[in-house]
Amino acid sequence: MNQNAQSRPFDWLTESLNKNVLVELKGSLQFRGVLKAFDVHMNIVLEDAESLENGQPKTKYGKVVLRGDNILLISP
Repeated sequence: MNQNAQSRPFDWLTESLNKNVLVELKGSLQFRGVLKAFDVHMNIVLEDAESLENGQPKTKYGKVVLRGDNILLISP
C-alpha cells in the first residue's frame, strides 16, 4: 500500500479485496473474513465470515453483508 499522505481509505479497502480482514462493529461485535466488496457507505461483503468472541471463532456464517453505519474499524 502507498503510505504517502494522499492515500485514501477506499484505496486501502481496494487493496484489501480478496484478503482476510477483521471488522469490529458497535457493541464490541467482531467478524473476520475475506473482503469481497464494499460501497461508498462502507457497507462491506465478507466471504468465509465468522463472528469472534474474545478473539476466538464463535459462529461461521459464510457470506455476510455488514452495514457501514455499524462499522468501527477494519483491520488486515
